[in-house]
Amino acid sequence: MTDSNDREAHWIAHVYRPGERQFTLRAVLVGMLIGVVMCLSNLYVFFKTGWSMGVTITAAILAFTSFRVLESLRVTRTPLSALENNVLTTVASGAGYMTGGGNMAAIGALLMVTSVRPDTIPLVIWFALIAALGVFVAIPIKRQLINQEELAFPTGTATAETIRSIHSAGAEGGEGGKQARALLISGLFAAVLSWFREAKLAWMLPYNVPGTIALPWTIAGRSAAEWTLAIKTEVVLVGAGALMSFRTAWSLLLGGILTYGFLAPSLLERGLISTVSYKAIVGWTVWPGASLLVAAGLTSFALDWRSIARSFSGLAQIFRKKDAAAVEPAIEKVECPAWWFPAGFMVISPLIVILMVWLFQIPIWAGMIALPLSVIMGFIASRVTGETDVTPTKALGPVTQLVFGVLTPGNLSGNIMAANVTGGVGLHSADLLTTLKTGWLLGGSPRAQFRAQLVGVVVGALVIVPALGLLIPDPSKLGSEEWPAPSCVVWAGVSEAFANGLDALGSEAKLAILIGLTLGVLLSLAERFGPSRAKPFIPSPSGLGLSMVIPGSNVLAMFFGGLSAEALRRWKPRFAASFIVPIASGFIAGESLMGVLIVVLKVSNVLPM
Repeated sequence: MTDSNDREAHWIAHVYRPGERQFTLRAVLVGMLIGVVMCLSNLYVFFKTGWSMGVTITAAILAFTSFRVLESLRVTRTPLSALENNVLTTVASGAGYMTGGGNMAAIGALLMVTSVRPDTIPLVIWFALIAALGVFVAIPIKRQLINQEELAFPTGTATAETIRSIHSAGAEGGEGGKQARALLISGLFAAVLSWFREAKLAWMLPYNVPGTIALPWTIAGRSAAEWTLAIKTEVVLVGAGALMSFRTAWSLLLGGILTYGFLAPSLLERGLISTVSYKAIVGWTVWPGASLLVAAGLTSFALDWRSIARSFSGLAQIFRKKDAAAVEPAIEKVECPAWWFPAGFMVISPLIVILMVWLFQIPIWAGMIALPLSVIMGFIASRVTGETDVTPTKALGPVTQLVFGVLTPGNLSGNIMAANVTGGVGLHSADLLTTLKTGWLLGGSPRAQFRAQLVGVVVGALVIVPALGLLIPDPSKLGSEEWPAPSCVVWAGVSEAFANGLDALGSEAKLAILIGLTLGVLLSLAERFGPSRAKPFIPSPSGLGLSMVIPGSNVLAMFFGGLSAEALRRWKPRFAASFIVPIASGFIAGESLMGVLIVVLKVSNVLPM
């Protein structure tokens, strides 16, 4: 028997837990509910910051808390099992990550630069099919990446440890309960703060919380607030900053000071912008910012060439005919059958091509090229995620946009939405494999998780499209200080550059793009090959690039969150390890859900607009 079969046989004999409850109705239903909450929360956060918060660990803690409450109320008699929680978090992850993979970046960019406005039902089907294809793509590579090569998938491993910890004996008064209370308290605080800032009812006038607090200095004869530099009272930004690395946080601050304290006044002085406003400033800084982000993403992607090469060699092993005697029969009965992938591809692919032609005027031949390209990119994205915990959608999207810029020049909608296919398939394949890693460590059923992920992506698609229309009914608000939508701004800029060429830009913008590209490459190379002691002091290209396409006030709030989390990690490491994620997640979930509720109440005329 081969080493890989030894590992699989050991897993079947010592780790796999077929007798424990897993894919239960209650786990699926609560997973759907938590997934909807996370989906709405991520939608709000995405258009504010350009980031999406992690789903699985937060969902696991929320699930544990929910069932503890249900037990105390005698609604349920049996506690949630660890494997039920694993299935539940898989459903929640499938739904919560519908904002990622370029989905919201693509549709936001589409609304910003074209007159294309897909109807709700076709768009729901579009997102569901792309995500489902990503789920099927994970099937043929699961055994190679998880069972045989045992890739880390760090988030999946951390989620498994979290589930083990909160479901262990004595968790009632232990770590799980404390984390749940921290998440609940921070969520309530954020929700109350958001209400007193946004509701604007007459009786609340003396108690209203201001949205921003002005800084007491001027830049080039104008107040700092005019250059978007102010203190925001949105703790969702503080929470987002706490969840990023401190290197990214201080790089954001550095980039924000350079962008709004020095570059923007220079642009005004030289007549490259005519007014001092966020939209005017970012309309120019998007060029260096986007080029920096794209160059850094592509460079990091290229530096992972060994992962890419292993992806293709792994594919060869997957499709190579196996000796029947070498196949472990027990594992075959547990894993998803290999034929599910080609069957799913054959059913889903024609539907996606039809939608590409119908909704986005992509030629049928170009759509047929996009599908196999997306599958290959899905394989690569899954391996890179397994090895680094970063899904390279920042590289996959621009690569596809470049390909379609050449194949279908001038087709902005096709350029954007073809990249959506690649990014979406890559993200959801990597997401399922991340949760499958959790299941592998806990002894869960891959087939149960596959079904759970499909449920999650369908629920997420059903929620995300109408929620987007409700949250941002006027697309002209995208790219404003209220809804910066930095990822949409970047995708729109890249699409326009690839589709229409750079000839329309001035010489200064072209120079800025060249500087951004160079800086992105150099920082990525320094990040990879620089001395280990120097790496904490090398600016993060993601932080610098993002700082050029979000307001300075967002930069300050996110830096404060990152600084606070770093201080806790240094001075209270045990507390930080247990509570940074729950507290930050509570800030994000509480404020974003209250924000969505306030929008609903305003649309319903319950609150003043």
